[in-house]
Amino acid sequence: MSDPVTDLLIALRDNVMGVTESTLATSDGLVVASDANKTHPESMAALAAAGLALGHRLADHGGAGHLREIAARGSTGHIIVTAVGDRALLAVVADDGLDEAAFRREIPALTAELRRHLDKDV
Repeated sequence: MSDPVTDLLIALRDNVMGVTESTLATSDGLVVASDANKTHPESMAALAAAGLALGHRLADHGGAGHLREIAARGSTGHIIVTAVGDRALLAVVADDGLDEAAFRREIPALTAELRRHLDKDV
């Protein structure tokens, strides 16, 4: 039997060109679910949580409002960390061929669905 949260992460990879991996984690860096075979999910969760915490501070200091995401673009790809409510985050790894428009279309519904699953577990 498959895990519905992992299925959502797999669907993101299947539906958005360029997405290669993703990890759902708590805001303190613990893995909830992962669709990863190249990165180490526990390391990605911890680093993403630290990055998102810094992003929150930066957004607050800069008066940018409530932080929704942080992104890093490297020479061969992207790392995008999106807040999933106040208690979780989604770290997405994508290659240089990321369809950013499709990613932007998918993320709001995906994060809402992930929040619903997380709320059931509380």
